[in-house]
Amino acid sequence: MLFAKKSKGFCVEIGEHSTLLARLSEPEAPFSVEELKELASTDTEGIVAWTKSTDGKGSTGYAHATCGVFSPKRIVRRHTVDLKRMKDPAYFNEVYSQQFRIEAEKYTIKALNPDNGGEYDLVKGTQKEVLFCGLPSDEVIAMQDKLLEQGIYPERLELSTLASLGGLVSYLKFKQSKTPILLLEIGQDSTQSFIVSADGVDISRPIPSGVAAMIPVVQKELGLKDEESAKKLFYSNTFDFTSMGGALVKKLLKELQSSIGFYEVQTGQSIGSVFCTQLPTSLTWLSTTMAGALGVAPLKVEIVPWLESLNIKLAEGVTLGQPEERWFGLFSLLASHQNAAPDEKK
Repeated sequence: MLFAKKSKGFCVEIGEHSTLLARLSEPEAPFSVEELKELASTDTEGIVAWTKSTDGKGSTGYAHATCGVFSPKRIVRRHTVDLKRMKDPAYFNEVYSQQFRIEAEKYTIKALNPDNGGEYDLVKGTQKEVLFCGLPSDEVIAMQDKLLEQGIYPERLELSTLASLGGLVSYLKFKQSKTPILLLEIGQDSTQSFIVSADGVDISRPIPSGVAAMIPVVQKELGLKDEESAKKLFYSNTFDFTSMGGALVKKLLKELQSSIGFYEVQTGQSIGSVFCTQLPTSLTWLSTTMAGALGVAPLKVEIVPWLESLNIKLAEGVTLGQPEERWFGLFSLLASHQNAAPDEKK
């Protein structure tokens, strides 16, 4: 038996900058969140120390957890398929190599329905829109090994991007909101952008520009001698960059505006707000800057009422800290675990 009686539930989200950990009162829902912890993703010793010291690991000594990971090489792409070619065994590989520019044999890929996240029926193949999700197979193995080294046994390992998308759809339904949201995962070298509504994932687009592209702009604007100095200052949270925000996000903005424009013409709907996840705490102001540049508001998520609607409570004394949005991915993992059918939890 995996769980001894005293065992707790655990949930881990490994981002580019930080790792978020949660200890739960029970391994299965309904549960309360007893502890939240944030550590730098590079702080392996800190993660090991937390896992060793936390109670409720059961007889194996591992924290059995639902784990979400962000891989810079992840694929989460909505694509219109040619239904006439669905029976051709080579067709999907062609899509992967020509549209997504990846070597299919090196990836673990799943086809999902973009409206509800369920598995796409390849046999029937009646739906034109498919959400392709995957990451390099060797990364799956490397991540599992790394988690085990940190004292975490991954009961489930999933793409955090997918959990966040599912969480956002769930949240919009909870709020009874019809307005589409622009979800941005701004990484170091690239940005994954999605337009999400209560009906599912409407548009996905990877943009080959991220935080790293902003550093030369900081250097130029402030007249610093090298990029390393600019980088240190940018991440330090000691300088107010809001006045040069427009210049910093200019490149990203240009790419986004074409996606948004296309979407608005196609659907007749306008983006209601912007939601940025995955930014380190020192750069969360970028969310407001991005929203301002696009002429909309940043999405302010009311996490606690949404969680309570899913039978997830915060134990006494557990607080989220500001900005709450940073925890959205971790709680989306909890929500997906809470709502998974028994056969999906294996």
